[in-house]
Amino acid sequence: MQEEIRVVQRHPWFRLLRPTQWSKNTVVLAALVFGQVWEEPFNILRAVVAMIAFCLISSAGYILNDWVDIESDRHHPIKRRRPLASGAISVPHAAGLGAVLLIVSLSISFAVSPWLMLVIAAYGALMTCYSLWLKHVVIIDVFVISIGFLLRAFAGGVAVGVRISPWLMLCTVLLALFLGFCKRRNEIMTLERNATLHRRSLSGYSSQILDIFIPLAASSTLLAYSVYSFTAESVPRNGAMMITIPLVGFAIFRYLYLVYGRALGGAPEVLLFRDRPLLASIVLWGLAVAGVFWLG
Repeated sequence: MQEEIRVVQRHPWFRLLRPTQWSKNTVVLAALVFGQVWEEPFNILRAVVAMIAFCLISSAGYILNDWVDIESDRHHPIKRRRPLASGAISVPHAAGLGAVLLIVSLSISFAVSPWLMLVIAAYGALMTCYSLWLKHVVIIDVFVISIGFLLRAFAGGVAVGVRISPWLMLCTVLLALFLGFCKRRNEIMTLERNATLHRRSLSGYSSQILDIFIPLAASSTLLAYSVYSFTAESVPRNGAMMITIPLVGFAIFRYLYLVYGRALGGAPEVLLFRDRPLLASIVLWGLAVAGVFWLG
């Protein structure tokens, strides 16, 4: 069975969809948890369908991005192995699959709510602008990624009909900025002189600038989450949510250690599952949050 899974994972069509990136779409479920509406099976179904819709639209966006970046990806030591850059899949075939993913994503999101379909469409439009233009603009490129995470969180709220705390949405944006700047730093340090051949916006970054942005985003994320934990309307009034702050702090500091101590951070979605202390802290945080809401 494990050998069959490895074969599927190595298949070009499977890699074209970038399923490892789907972990980002779990942000859609935040409204279900923090809105405390998970006891309704129908809400769970709506949230899961919304997450699936985001997985499909994001894969369609990755296909577009790979098509636009075929030449630049060939200058990257890892990305040159992608199906389009390596020639394993032709552009017309990939474009056909992307169109199907787009249509299915909009269709199932409309079945949940027309408003959810509009959020999905807005995300698709944003990612299209990112692939064609915005990813080449320094700083804006990372902010666009953070807005994508914000749309995921907002979509979860639309799907289950709850209002997400502004502080929690701010945490989402700041965390995305933190991860995005860490990724840019890793690209600069890894690619060195070939960095601008892979991504034009890297010409506007430097390790010195990013060494200012990253700690600022990290501290802002921890501060925003701390404020959320005892001021948000959705958290228990007894302040129990504050016990989760050390876990968030450890996860952030552990990630900083991996970025600066081990020169990692180029693929957060992969690093999350490969670094056991980081994964353990996130799992424990999830259990702690669930326990606080359940007991609260």
